Amino acid sequence: MKTFETHLEGPLTVIGDLHGQHELLQEILDQLTARPDFDERWLIFMGDFLDRGRNPKKALDLVMDIFQRHPKSTAVMGNHDLAIAGALDLVPAPASANWASRYIFHYHSRMTFHSYGVIPGNLIALKNAIPPLHQEFLADLPWCLEHPRYFIVHAGLRPDQPFREQLDVLRHRDFSLNRPEWLCERSLATAPLPPDCPYVVISGHVRQREVVFSNGRILLDTSGGRGKNLSAVLLPEQMVISA
Repeated sequence: MKTFETHLEGPLTVIGDLHGQHELLQEILDQLTARPDFDERWLIFMGDFLDRGRNPKKALDLVMDIFQRHPKSTAVMGNHDLAIAGALDLVPAPASANWASRYIFHYHSRMTFHSYGVIPGNLIALKNAIPPLHQEFLADLPWCLEHPRYFIVHAGLRPDQPFREQLDVLRHRDFSLNRPEWLCERSLATAPLPPDCPYVVISGHVRQREVVFSNGRILLDTSGGRGKNLSAVLLPEQMVISA
C-alpha cells in the first residue's frame, strides 16, 4: 500500500462517506473519469469506507483499484475506520476504548462481516478474512489533509481549542484517546470553527440533505450509508456530482 499524501495542492475532488455503497461509488467514478481534468485533480475520500451498505468489501476493492490507477488519490480516517481498526488490533488503542464491543454493537457492522464471508460478531474470523491490503489501508489512514485553501477532517474541529493544537494531534494520530472527537463527535459538523483556523474545513460524518457550503465549512455526507445520494464536490469550483 502506498503512503497517503497529506499535503495537497491544486484542484480537488472530494467524495463523501462511502459506507460500503459500491454501486453509488461506481456511478460517481464513471462521471469523474469522463471529465477531461480527472487526471489533474486530487481524488479524496472522506472516510467511513465500511459498514451499513450492501457490500463493504466490494466497495473497498473498488477504492483499492482507483488508488492503483489514479496516483493523485488519498483519504482521511473516519470513525468507522477507526472502530474496525481498533477492534481488530490494527492500531494501538487504550483498553478503555473497548473498540471490539463498540464495533460489533454500535457501528452497524453486520454487512461488513457478511461481505467478507464471516458470521457477524466473530472478530477473529473477520481479521483472518480481510486481505492484508485492506487492513493496511484502514490502519494507515491519516486523520487530516492539508491544502493551501482547505482542511479536510472527517467530523470537524473543536471550536474551543486553538487550531494549531488540534493540528498537532491530528497530524500525529493520537491513538491514546478513547474517542477522538475529530473523527467521532457529531456536534463538530455544525460547531463554529476555532477563530484561528485559516482554512475552509471539509468534513462528512453527519448526513445532510444536500451538500452544505456555509460559514467556512463544506459538509458533504449526503448518504450516511442509508441508500441515499452519494456526493462528490469539485473544488475550487464548488460543483457537486451525485449518484
